[in-house]
Amino acid sequence: MNLQNKVAVVTGGGSGLGRAASQALVDGGATVVIIDMNAKAGAKAVEELGANKAQFIQLDVSSGPDVEAAFDSITEDLGRVDICVNCAGIGIAAKTIDREGQPHNLDHYRKVIEVNLIGTFNISRCAAAAMARNEPDEKAEKGVIINTASIAAFDGQMGQVAYSATKGGIVGMTLPMARDLASQGIRVNTIAPGVMATPLMMSMPQPVQDGIVSNIPFPKRLGEPSEFGQLVTHIVENSYLNGETIRLDGGVRMQPR
Repeated sequence: MNLQNKVAVVTGGGSGLGRAASQALVDGGATVVIIDMNAKAGAKAVEELGANKAQFIQLDVSSGPDVEAAFDSITEDLGRVDICVNCAGIGIAAKTIDREGQPHNLDHYRKVIEVNLIGTFNISRCAAAAMARNEPDEKAEKGVIINTASIAAFDGQMGQVAYSATKGGIVGMTLPMARDLASQGIRVNTIAPGVMATPLMMSMPQPVQDGIVSNIPFPKRLGEPSEFGQLVTHIVENSYLNGETIRLDGGVRMQPR
């Protein structure tokens, strides 16, 4: 799919990987609607990207009625949705039982599921419904959905039981969603990033960063958010890429802790 004059929705687009994806899409000629809970970050992203190329909606991705209303508003305002990139997510550090033998807080576990897994599906289902109304392009495509998992889906570490479960769920729904939407000309793929140089990671002490990097085969560094953005645009533009989860991790396989 050609990016020129397309409309893309990016969740978590105010910062980190979502911000990098938004930049790459705008650079490629798309108009981006950023969905984020952080109003300050969303407004700053629109200012940096240009008000003529970006919009912001403050939204809880796990709310069914609110997401449905948001997509109605987007299609009414911009006429269509062609691309959806799901980057919104949260994480907690908690083991199944703690050092005192107390069980994992179930409400915390449920919250991570709500935002990461249900939120991703919620946005995807509404994006797909909007895309299905598009006229197919010269390659019979109507839309592209890109979800974000993590290498934690495969190599979850101690304390990542909730986060890994959500990311594994995103990987698990990639192929069936692609099969569901194939007849509509909508492709679905997932990116599973490794350890990326996001603001959260860069705020960690240097020895912690160095210890993480030491386990990465090559290149021996943190991944750049711009490299995530590059993969997003490649997936959009490569029409034969469908139903796939792609690791973006420098070949790392995470240790138990």
